[in-house]
Amino acid sequence: MTTLYGISNCDSVAKAKKWLKQADIDFAFVDFRKDGLKLEQVSAWAATVGIEKLLNKRGTTWRKLNDEQKALEATEDLVALMTENPTLIKRPVLDAQGRIEVGFNADLYTDILQ
Repeated sequence: MTTLYGISNCDSVAKAKKWLKQADIDFAFVDFRKDGLKLEQVSAWAATVGIEKLLNKRGTTWRKLNDEQKALEATEDLVALMTENPTLIKRPVLDAQGRIEVGFNADLYTDILQ
């Protein structure tokens, strides 16, 4: 089963959803702003792809954090912060039969899913 995680109003998520539909790939979509995420799931993603790839420091949510939160370095602390604030996660997150990819790249999706 393929699952796409993100937020509904994200342009990259929209591109990924459109690509998956055009490629006729069945997928489930999880809006992590509405549905939330479990700490274990975010921790597993961070362990798989790395915290640097998963954490979005370019968005509005990051800019709104206080200095103490921005100074966090421990993976566990950052994972907890991302779980509390899912929009800190780069989008989309694709789970294709257990393979985790962050961001949308049509060539990569083709390699993984077709």
